[in-house]
Amino acid sequence: MHDVKLSDGVVTLSPPRLDDVDEHLAGEDEQLVRWLSGGPGTREGTEVYFRHCIEQWATRGPLRAFGIRVTAGSTLAGYIDLRFDVAGLAPGQANISYGLYPAWRGQGLVTRAVRLICRYAAAEGVTQGVIRVDPENSRSAAVARRSGFTYDKRVPEADGNPCDWYVRSLTANRVSTPRPR
Repeated sequence: MHDVKLSDGVVTLSPPRLDDVDEHLAGEDEQLVRWLSGGPGTREGTEVYFRHCIEQWATRGPLRAFGIRVTAGSTLAGYIDLRFDVAGLAPGQANISYGLYPAWRGQGLVTRAVRLICRYAAAEGVTQGVIRVDPENSRSAAVARRSGFTYDKRVPEADGNPCDWYVRSLTANRVSTPRPR
């Protein structure tokens, strides 16, 4: 299952590799730490996490992580993942989270990646994608809307902080990849 590659000709999604660690650490910034990871990455911690992602692919576990790659799939620009086991999800739902390194922001790459992962999720039997966004993260909410998601509700996370849920139906024969604007 490690050979999964999804592409629209601009963005390629493929599972993370251990040789992605340096590119990931170099690309991490304050925005990724604030909105996604919660703390700066270390080489050891990132290697452990990437090994976990690789193991999840090998066992078809509840996490499907992808590197977001550009330039013919060779340059790591960020990451996106699909999680089937997030607290509060209903059967058939999967959570999508993403982060892009600063040099690649503002080019529509995450929107393309979300559309690709939605097609993958639908093929895996997911009927509804969920993107959970901190209400203060307007850029992430804009990605969700551009990707065809609509605001559903505000839910308190386990830590008590609010989280806006954006949802999109992912019926396999109805998921399309609209052209970016």
